[in-house]
Amino acid sequence: MSASLPPPPQLLLVEDDENIAEPLRFGLQSEGFRVLHATTGPEGLAMARRHQPDLVLLDVMLPGMDGFQVVRTLRAESSMPVLMLTARGQELDRVMGLELGADDYLVKPFSFRELVARVRSILRRRELDRGMANASQDRLVFGNLILDKTARRLTRSGTAVELTTREFDLLTALMERAGHAQARQELLDRVWGAEWIGDPRTLDVHIRWLREKIEEDPSAPRFIETVRGFGYRFNAQQE
Repeated sequence: MSASLPPPPQLLLVEDDENIAEPLRFGLQSEGFRVLHATTGPEGLAMARRHQPDLVLLDVMLPGMDGFQVVRTLRAESSMPVLMLTARGQELDRVMGLELGADDYLVKPFSFRELVARVRSILRRRELDRGMANASQDRLVFGNLILDKTARRLTRSGTAVELTTREFDLLTALMERAGHAQARQELLDRVWGAEWIGDPRTLDVHIRWLREKIEEDPSAPRFIETVRGFGYRFNAQQE
């Protein structure tokens, strides 16, 4: 039996102008992409969260929530690639989009060939990043922290950090999904087990202990961030 081919990349186009969106959808589908379409900022954000596309094509001038707000929110939750599309050509707008976390920026009017080339380039970079991550999946590196899952060892600036079994497993769970907000119950299930019964506040205690061991200033953590009302996120953007 032959192995099944992976599905083609899925793109989310967030564009309220049907005169632009319709030919883009048709053209991208003709290039082999699966294309979802949203017409407002809030709808685009909801579809991105629900479908987790491989790339978001995001207009800036959108009803309900502009593209800058959308990319800012997406970047706080995930690392999915974003290519911003806009009629604005001013340098300040381009810089703002990139500083908020967009991977690339294309000013209208643009050629369809250039759009496809940009899309494929971003997707190639993402696959390369994934390949590098898979090649070193037993070794997670963020800033001055290096976590070796095989040796179950953590070093900070080259110095070993002593962790309990639970602390190590919790830090691993956070680092493996760096950039993603993880719900409190999700972390409890992953680290303590779905059958565990106890005080859920133990998660907060362990987070505090981890911060004391890995953060320069535990009161203003740059690695383990609190996502209010939801859970925690390991900050993937470390210099």
